[in-house]
Amino acid sequence: MKAETQILNGYWGLLNTLTPNLKVKLIERLSKSLNEEFSNENDWFENSYGAWIDSRDSDEIIAEIRDSRTFNRQIESF
Repeated sequence: MKAETQILNGYWGLLNTLTPNLKVKLIERLSKSLNEEFSNENDWFENSYGAWIDSRDSDEIIAEIRDSRTFNRQIESF
């Protein structure tokens, strides 16, 4: 917690000299970045289990998977 306070105080020392207009613009940018982070946090769950996206129907996909299977078993004698 102490390190975070020192970081904030360091930033405040830099930002304190800004004009009120620049401070408002900075607040807007920070708010926008927070909104983006919150929206990304909500999307991670939905993106974690995503659905298969394909223009083919399920029968075509199944047929392609089955056709691509190869069997090359070689039975070795003892």
